[in-house]
Amino acid sequence: MDGLNRIVTHKPDIVVLDIGLPDLDGREMLRMLRAASRVPVIVATARGAEDEIVSVLDSGADDYVVKPFGVGQLDARIRAVLRRDGAGTGRPEALVVGGLRVDPATRSATLDGTALDLNPREFDVLHYLAARAGRVVSKRELLTEVWQLPYGGADKTVDVHVSWLRRKLGETARDARYLHTVRGAGVLLTAPDDAGDR
Repeated sequence: MDGLNRIVTHKPDIVVLDIGLPDLDGREMLRMLRAASRVPVIVATARGAEDEIVSVLDSGADDYVVKPFGVGQLDARIRAVLRRDGAGTGRPEALVVGGLRVDPATRSATLDGTALDLNPREFDVLHYLAARAGRVVSKRELLTEVWQLPYGGADKTVDVHVSWLRRKLGETARDARYLHTVRGAGVLLTAPDDAGDR
């Protein structure tokens, strides 16, 4: 349970999960982890039977290694999973939406070349929306993916952060340029030139 808390709090790039845990069944841990995080998971297991492998993959694992395994094999599987996940070892590309530029590598954002003073959560929300520019994102999705609250939370939390972001983008809900509230659906981030296409 301490490991689960650490994963949710520190958000590692990848998790190698041993199914043979001393205090909890590893598959149950995997299900709990999947409910709280989308971090890539490689399962380490001593049981190489096909039904066992199918079970862990169906429970949410991204890959598996069967014990005993060498460091080289584990390293290769980690690299492969990170490539599929888009994390990799290279620098993640900045997202550009109109005059807005969001750089996940430096966790910074600029609007028309001017740096935005964002707190960590504001950056996370802006980055998540920018990565899905042109698509309406529900408040529930933001709570699940950004706040890591799989069982929901207060929509007001999202409203407040979107309001703060609007202020820093120099706009209001009534006169929105980038952040648009779609009533009953969620939040849409789009370039000002695209706003008329909604």
